[in-house]
Parts: sequence; structure tokens; C-alpha cells
Amino acid sequence: MNILCVFGEHAYGDPARGEGYEYVNFLPALRRLGHHVSFFESFSREPYADFAGLNRALLKQVEETSPDVVFCVLMQYEVWIETMRLIRKSGPLMVNWSTDDSWKYPMFSRLIGAEWDLAVTTYPRAVEWYQRDGIGKPYLSQWAANAETLAPPLSAAACRYPVSFVGAAYGNRSVMVEVLRREGIDVACFGHGWPAGPVEAQRISEIVRASQVSLNFSEGSRKGAGGREDRQIKARVFEVPGYGGCLLTEQAPYLEKYFRLGEEILTFEGRDELVGTVKALLADSDRRDTIARRGFERVSRDHTYDRRFDELLGALTQQVAQRPHRAIDWSEFETLARWHRFSPSLKLLRAVIVVCASLFWGKQRGARAARRIVFELSWRLCGARTYAAAGWPGRMFCRES
Repeated sequence: MNILCVFGEHAYGDPARGEGYEYVNFLPALRRLGHHVSFFESFSREPYADFAGLNRALLKQVEETSPDVVFCVLMQYEVWIETMRLIRKSGPLMVNWSTDDSWKYPMFSRLIGAEWDLAVTTYPRAVEWYQRDGIGKPYLSQWAANAETLAPPLSAAACRYPVSFVGAAYGNRSVMVEVLRREGIDVACFGHGWPAGPVEAQRISEIVRASQVSLNFSEGSRKGAGGREDRQIKARVFEVPGYGGCLLTEQAPYLEKYFRLGEEILTFEGRDELVGTVKALLADSDRRDTIARRGFERVSRDHTYDRRFDELLGALTQQVAQRPHRAIDWSEFETLARWHRFSPSLKLLRAVIVVCASLFWGKQRGARAARRIVFELSWRLCGARTYAAAGWPGRMFCRES
């Protein structure tokens, strides 16, 4: 297939936060499967004055490359609903990999999922939600490991770090790490928000493989209302065993579908169990080595992106063969671009909201807080219009989005 991938080269479009997960893992896997793959940068805001520029550039690349599939990882409203429709009318199938349906579904996938030919979710309960709401074609997949980075485990005796964690410092992560450190356990942390900062993808695999125990926390970047049910299966669940690490992960729904818990990976619930399990693993190197080996074998066999995407794209083969390619309707797009204009009245409204937000959150955080306020009101009051060319959040807060 000819596939156009739409996501970011860097995490959240910010080079300071390191390489983007999808860029590092998805592109190589699709190419190894023999597909012709091109890439469109959609996370960075730097190349464009507004989202009209981004959407115009995306449509031009669709026109130039004539893909069979446009494979997106959408963050929010950067690709308009109307742009998705223009792409589908021109022939390609629209596929979106939804990363946070456990908490993001009501404000995102529920509102625009009907625009996708395939709605890929990593949260099993979300399949029921898509079906309940009559949205498109949900497809349950899961995170995985990069086949290029698979590495057999080192023995515990050969490891440099007693315990490590690689990931951003949000939610309860700093608290849980501090609990371990107060117990005299050395925990090395890497990623956005930690003193050591982000590390390159190659270093992540080296750190995990050189750790006796590798931690994972399962909460999303935004807390939901359902407690444990809002926890997610993170990509790290598959990456750590694939890198040769011994994984200790916070419990999350459906983990047992992918691993034999207690044999291939270990789980914990709460601070006491975290501390107790870490201490037990550090004191029993044979058990640690056995778990690391079994986890590596399971990931190598069942949980690589080559396998995930081979299955996913196989489900699209017949649809691709039936879709003729047509020209992009540029006159319709230019009408949309005019609707997206940042009018003087919206500029004034933005200025008022930013000033008010800055009084509470400070000047540095004011604009981003204002964007969040407008977005939260918009999806609740305006629904899918939030993700359209005329949507207020995108028109008012392109740089902060």
C-alpha cells in the first residue's frame, strides 16, 4: 500500500521533548512490511501561520502522493473535519490511531470518529462506546515494541541501575518515585520534567536493558473520574520486556489479555505493594532474570508493531482496492480557509480571556490556560464544530495548541 503518515517528528511537536513515539516506531514498522510510506508533520506549529496553512499543506501532499491510506495520530483539532472529508472524497481511507480513549473519548473520538474509515483504539472498553454511539468502524489494537530494538535481557548482576523509570514526570509519578527513594532504593528517572531530562530513543533501550527493575505507571496524562478504570495500557508495557527489561507496572484493566501476570511481567497496586515488590525483586536475582526472559520471549513472539500493522492493514485491503482516486476540491477548501479567519472580534475575545487567565495562572501560563478554557467550553457546547475550520479553539490558539 501507499501510506501517508500524519503525526509528529518530535513529542508534542517540541524538539526539546525528544523524538516522537510514532515517528520512531510506526514509520520503520510500516516500511519493513513493504509499504511505500511518506510522512507529514502535523504536531509542530512552527511552519504555519495558522491551521489553514497546515491543512492546505496536508491536502497538497495527499494530492502529490496519492496515498491509499492516510494514517493519522491526531492530537486535537489540527486537521479539520472538512479536510478529512475532502481527503476521503479524493480516494484515500482515513485511519486514526486514538491514543487516549480511556479519558479522551467523550471530547474527541465521540465527536469526530465518524470521519474515519477505521478508528483504531488501544482501550478495549472504547470499542463498546464506538458501537453504542454508532461511530464508524472501531478496531481494537494495542501498543507494541519496535522489532528493530528487541534485545535479550542482561542478568541482574550485569545491570547498572537497580531501578529506573523513563517517561514524563506528571500525575503521581514523582510521589511514587520519592516513596521508593525514602526506602533507600535508588531510582534513576529520565524524561520531560525530571532533572536528567528527555533521552534519545536509543538511550531508552540501553537504560531499560541495564536496569534490574523498570517501572511503569498507568495513569493517563489527564485524570478521569473512574479511578482505576481510567488507567491505560502504556506502550512502555511492551517496550520494557522487548528491550530486555524486567517490568513492574501499575495495575491497569486488560493487562492479562497480553501477558501472564506474575510470570512475564509483574504488577503493583499502591505504594506498599510497589515498595515490597521492588525490594523482593532486588533481593532475588534469579526470579528477576526469569521474568525478564519470559517477558522478552512473549513480546518478541506476539507484540511487535510489524505484527500489529500487518493485521490492521490486512483489514483494509479490500476497501483500498475499491476506492478510486479523484482530484482535491480546492474551491471548497479555500471557502473553509476563509471561515478560519482570526477576526478582530476573536482577537479581542482572546485578549480578554488571556488577561483573566493570567491573573490566576501567571503570565507565562496564561495563554495556554486560556486555550484550555475555550476548548473545554467548546467541545461541551459546540460538539464536533470544535474540530471544524470555523471552530474557535483552533482559530484563537494555534500556537498554544
